[in-house]
Amino acid sequence: MQQASPSIETEALLARLSQRPGVRSTLVLSRDTGNIVRSSGLLSADDIEQESAALHEQVNGTLPGQDTNGTHKKGTRNVEEVAKLVCDFVRSASNMIESLNGDHDEAKLLRIRTKKNEIVIVPDAKFLAVVIHDTPTA
Repeated sequence: MQQASPSIETEALLARLSQRPGVRSTLVLSRDTGNIVRSSGLLSADDIEQESAALHEQVNGTLPGQDTNGTHKKGTRNVEEVAKLVCDFVRSASNMIESLNGDHDEAKLLRIRTKKNEIVIVPDAKFLAVVIHDTPTA
């Protein structure tokens, strides 16, 4: 079965957001399955494997997201891991909202700010739009 794509407006918005300063990545996930519909800025497991193979061919070279010894820096995640974490968080938040307000309420915007990043999640009936960007300095 083919999965529906986000609207043209949603894709245009994400394209514009991905070009803004400080934006690390954008994702569109299927709300039902958690599958990745679109992504930018994060590496997939296949990309990481290819980088590791290329790194072995280089002498003393490093790739983005890697230390000089060729291992990934702490906190660097691949797109599949991020997608799973986001889906788990949205499910948990939805369960909390249902427990607090009943089953006729839902999250419209989820925003998490850490020391390093800010993650904005916009749940929709079919999709989850996710933007990860650097935390603004005060």
